[in-house]
Amino acid sequence: MKLTDQTILPVPAEAAWRALNDPVVLEACLPGCKALKRLDDLHFESTVQIRVGPMTATFKSNVELSDLDPPKAYTIAGVGSAGALGFAKVTARVQLEAQGDTTVLAYDADVEIGGKLMSVGSRLIQSAASKNLDEFFSALKAHVESHAV
Repeated sequence: MKLTDQTILPVPAEAAWRALNDPVVLEACLPGCKALKRLDDLHFESTVQIRVGPMTATFKSNVELSDLDPPKAYTIAGVGSAGALGFAKVTARVQLEAQGDTTVLAYDADVEIGGKLMSVGSRLIQSAASKNLDEFFSALKAHVESHAV
């Protein structure tokens, strides 16, 4: 499944970059995030609960950042397991483009879902992913607006 979109953050690129790399901010903004821990500068582990149609899955994931070009871009790769319900693999390129006092955040993600979760159908999975991304970006936008100096 392919997910691409962009949003405008009302802060300079450096502030957007800091927020996107702050585990406290990410944990607060990610829908269903139960825990997010930075292991080192490039690695995180997380526990995220996601509802897809009639199923609720709790993913334990390892996430790695690569191709860093601060404060302009990076690649996020993660693999999560929800036990008997299945797995998710995500690779996303995130790009930040400064436009005056705002930043355009664009992402291009490839998502692979397997296991029992696939039984709900790709349309429900796509809908749940889009809803979670919208909620994340709304929360991130609200966070950076309230912390802009």
